[in-house]
Amino acid sequence: MFKIFGKKKIKEDVVANIFVNSILNTIDEGFSEIVGIINDAPEFITSPNISTADDNSFTLIVFAANLHYIPEYLHNSKDDRITNLIYSKLSNVFDCDQEKLERVIKDYQCYLMKVNHPSKNMHYAISKGIFGKYNLNNYQDEYFKNMKSPNPMFLKRLDEAMDNFIWNWDTFKQKNQII
Repeated sequence: MFKIFGKKKIKEDVVANIFVNSILNTIDEGFSEIVGIINDAPEFITSPNISTADDNSFTLIVFAANLHYIPEYLHNSKDDRITNLIYSKLSNVFDCDQEKLERVIKDYQCYLMKVNHPSKNMHYAISKGIFGKYNLNNYQDEYFKNMKSPNPMFLKRLDEAMDNFIWNWDTFKQKNQII
């Protein structure tokens, strides 16, 4: 089937802007839902009482995961150029040194891979990363607390909610051509 108008052509700089702004907007709108899932989880003995203002670790986890996916969808050095533009824009948003931000996000990526070892599935690593960074083990029943492992029912619910925070490169690339 022929497309009448084809894909919209978008420059790499614009892609980086859309990526950063979309993820930040999703975090701003959705973090309170994640807080609700955590604070109201029936698997916890007491509520962790995470504040909606405590989104720093969450934001870094979401960006670390999303940046991890870029090389799977972009090739021929576009991944490197767009990733660098994203870091540049993020460092402006957070008013920090770009190299320092890159190190922090790479540390978060390493942390996510470590907490999810031996699996290499970044999607499941996100929930485990949230579990660790927000010290949620402290609120579990003795069985899971002693195992130092998240309750699988809690993780499943969090995994499903985290789908909303992963950038959909397939849909973006179907509609747009990056130039």
